[in-house]
Amino acid sequence: MSLTLTVDGPRWRAHLESFADTHPGIVPVAKGNGYGFTLGRLARKAQWLRDRGHDVTTLAVGTYDEIGEVASRWAGDILVLTPWRPFIESETVPFDASVRKRVIHTVSRLVDLEQLLTDAPTARVLLERTTSMKRHGMSSRELWEAGEVLRRHPDARLEGIALHLPLAQGSHLGEVARLLTDAVAADCGIETVWVSHLTDGELATLRQQYGDFTIRPRIGTQLWLGDRGALQVTATVLDVHPVERGDIFGYRTRTAPKSGHLLVVSGGTAHGIGLEAPTGESSIKARAATLARGGLDAVGFVRSPYSIDGKQRLFAEPPHMQASMLFLPHGARVPEVGDRIQVRVRYTATSFDRVVLEG
Repeated sequence: MSLTLTVDGPRWRAHLESFADTHPGIVPVAKGNGYGFTLGRLARKAQWLRDRGHDVTTLAVGTYDEIGEVASRWAGDILVLTPWRPFIESETVPFDASVRKRVIHTVSRLVDLEQLLTDAPTARVLLERTTSMKRHGMSSRELWEAGEVLRRHPDARLEGIALHLPLAQGSHLGEVARLLTDAVAADCGIETVWVSHLTDGELATLRQQYGDFTIRPRIGTQLWLGDRGALQVTATVLDVHPVERGDIFGYRTRTAPKSGHLLVVSGGTAHGIGLEAPTGESSIKARAATLARGGLDAVGFVRSPYSIDGKQRLFAEPPHMQASMLFLPHGARVPEVGDRIQVRVRYTATSFDRVVLEG
């Protein structure tokens, strides 16, 4: 009776090891819903990679609130990706001293660096430089001034510079070169560059051109979800009801458009089913698909992520909290109660009832 993520254990572990081998210095990212696996499971798997001799020394989480989910399952350093702010309990977070020593704070504003080092003179800090993404980060002038602040706090530990680059296509190497020039000019002892969203080719070129820097790629999706063939999402058929054209059903007393069957299946809004974040795609094809979905919605026919015999089926009405109703037209094979059907989901936005690791 659950929405289940089933993982082919041997295949998934082989992918993780292969990916770690080809990405030295990788910083696994475990944030949010843990890419569908949960934060705790990803922390344990990062520790497994480290125990097997891979170059994995730091685990990245999204927020300070997530530290508690990983700290007891992962023995290495913990990088917090969200920049430190004065209203965040940083060195006073409710963890013991051994955990606090493992935390690396991302700092993206000069005023925050001053405050953090005043409150915690021995803090470990990673300076974030603003990129073309323009989300967080210091300007080149602020980076230089950050060097002055660090020299006044000799007990602080500088872990390097962070560059969070956009996902847009095209090479980032030109931008990275300009930003690293700023890092050198800051003259504060930056030796490590923590980067996001560079291709394998870009990483290789960066290491070749900037041999004096240690490159640390922060990677989540490609690592945990890189082999989709090892992952399968299924839902349980909870009930089946034959309907004739005009029959009334559902919370909103809709009428069946033609004869067929209503299927009640596990998975609803509480799991993330039917909830969709904007894609940001601007191509003509993407816009046409959006218009098509809007047209279907207007007449009550919306394609669901559930598939039966390889065909995506329509929602009979908007998903409920923990279950959904599908419309199966006459002539289609009708599953039995208890059967499992395939579901296509966005892993970062889905909460599973069960995660089953096979093998």
